[in-house]
Amino acid sequence: MVTDFPFLLQSIAWPLALLLAWLLGDRLHERWQVPRVTSYVAVGLVAGLLNLPGLTDAVPGLPFLANMALALVMFELGYRIHLRWFRNNPWVLALGVGESLLTFGLVYLVTGWFGLDDKVRLVIAAVAISASPAGIVRVANELRSAGQVTERVLHLCAINCLMAFMALKLMVGYWHLSTSGDLVQAGLNSVYVLSTSVALGVVFGVAVPWLLRAKRMQSTAVTVVFALTVLLLTTACYGLKLSPLLAALSFGVVARERRVHLTNAQRDFGSVGELLGIFLFVYVASLVQWPSVLETLFLGVVLLLVRSFSKVLCNLAVARLSGITERKGWLTGLALTPMSAFVILLLEQTRLAGFEPAVQAFATMAGFLVLLELLGPVVTQRSLMASKETHITLEPMAGSVTGAASAAAPQSKEGSRAA
Repeated sequence: MVTDFPFLLQSIAWPLALLLAWLLGDRLHERWQVPRVTSYVAVGLVAGLLNLPGLTDAVPGLPFLANMALALVMFELGYRIHLRWFRNNPWVLALGVGESLLTFGLVYLVTGWFGLDDKVRLVIAAVAISASPAGIVRVANELRSAGQVTERVLHLCAINCLMAFMALKLMVGYWHLSTSGDLVQAGLNSVYVLSTSVALGVVFGVAVPWLLRAKRMQSTAVTVVFALTVLLLTTACYGLKLSPLLAALSFGVVARERRVHLTNAQRDFGSVGELLGIFLFVYVASLVQWPSVLETLFLGVVLLLVRSFSKVLCNLAVARLSGITERKGWLTGLALTPMSAFVILLLEQTRLAGFEPAVQAFATMAGFLVLLELLGPVVTQRSLMASKETHITLEPMAGSVTGAASAAAPQSKEGSRAA
């Protein structure tokens, strides 16, 4: 029996960690109104300190599960994007692009004060553009938030993620070109991945709505169809070495434009989506190396202040021009604080593609990521509450919730104006 103990420890480590995360998240949310995702991250950080990833090296498929979980969130985020809004209010699109560029420039400038290599600085600046779809969507769903600030945050989050992905892939392509001189390999690691991932998502976005229109389905069936499609999309992206995150985002955007309403589908993809969400936050937090956290904590504080300043400043500057008050503008900027799961998985995918600076960048950003993982969801929660767009009190929710696509843009004032 003694010889079986290591195997037993490997077998129960992850289920035990997920159970503890769920219990802690539910308890802290009920007693002190702490966002559940913050509790999941806290458990993941402790698990990383106890070397949970090391205990489960023999367990295959954990990175795939994490990408699948985030792909579900990316699809849900994409389904809440209203492209016609960008045409009717181009200031929102301009804000997303302009704020991304400013964040990139400021972070690149500030990291130069710490004597980092230029390639590492470029990687950090690129991923600092993004916001966390998982953190923002989960908190918004938890609060049943809908309105001008909520919709603006979701749309800007999607723009930020797309800009970060594009910037990082262009750097990967340039790095391969400068180190190997192989133009084909450089193109495969940048333009090919970007364009083909979007194209695959568009194909699924056209085909699945056609399937749903051809056959009426109950609410659970709609949820299952979209979940299975995201699973298929993630698997295909793994086989083709594409980005399942970008493909899932494109899938959601196109499916929304095809006018298939998900009012009967469960938000967060029901219990299965909730379980995958818990795993996602625990898993990505457990990947953070504590020695790197302690070494880079001061840099993390500086980057947190710089990134928050950029987002708040840009949203304040164009608040009136884009149709909201200054108060809602700075609340929107603050709500974009989370940045964790998307960045960690993006850097991991980039590392597997052979981009060496991604490894050093991840270690350098450890303190920054920990701060944003723990504090980001709390800031988003309080910002949405301050905007008075939440439709529940901060108590445990019972029963299923209506679909992600039914929330937001069409019913909010800003969404109505776009339509």
